[in-house]
Amino acid sequence: MARKPNYQFERMERDRQKANKLAEKAAAKREQRERERGESDPNNAGPGDPSAGEN
Repeated sequence: MARKPNYQFERMERDRQKANKLAEKAAAKREQRERERGESDPNNAGPGDPSAGEN
């Protein structure tokens, strides 16, 4: 015999999975932006970096 469907629970599970996937994508995008910003920003150079402009 087939089980009785629990539509509310199934929808909550789908919504939860979708929210987790969106959060992971957002975190990955944020990390990628930070990496790109760190590579291209000359003001973010370390203290011993000659490209920092401090003599």
